[in-house]
Amino acid sequence: MGTAAQGAAPRRRSDPQRRTRIIEACLEVIARDGVAGTSHRRVAAAADVPLGSMTYHFAGMEELLMEAFTRFADRAADEFDRRMGQAATFQRAQQAIADLINQDLTADPHALVITHELYTLAAREPAFRTITQHWMARSRQALGRHFDPLTSRILDALIEGLALHRAFNPDTGDETALEAVQRLTGPPTARPDSGR
Repeated sequence: MGTAAQGAAPRRRSDPQRRTRIIEACLEVIARDGVAGTSHRRVAAAADVPLGSMTYHFAGMEELLMEAFTRFADRAADEFDRRMGQAATFQRAQQAIADLINQDLTADPHALVITHELYTLAAREPAFRTITQHWMARSRQALGRHFDPLTSRILDALIEGLALHRAFNPDTGDETALEAVQRLTGPPTARPDSGR
């Protein structure tokens, strides 16, 4: 005579992190294959989850891409906000921007690819522009701790441009970013040594 357990349906294994794993795997696939090469099957394989999990957790590929790019942008904005928040003086704020360009934005080639995949998608699909707009707004807000609104907007554009140049021209020295920021915002002696 069998036990009740033998006749019961198998219990689903609890996997509370599955949705998060899928999102992170989606970013991995984007970095490797681009948005055009990102599919439910490839993401499921990268996340090591059943293919059916994709439609269980996300209504479609657009929702997954939105969540993945939003997580990526928020993570980058959080790091920039942390850097600028720790800059106690005007000079340290200038250095923090240079460090962002020289270290954060160019150290991880996957991050560079994901960033530009997002920009390309946002240029074609208005729904994704909200992610880039929110990211830019957060960057300007972080810069606004130390610089006026117009300077913050110009610095935001400078960061994007210099990071791109640095990524494709490795010979660019670390001093280039700091020199550019100082030329734009003024030399260290031009302002009182205090952050806002």
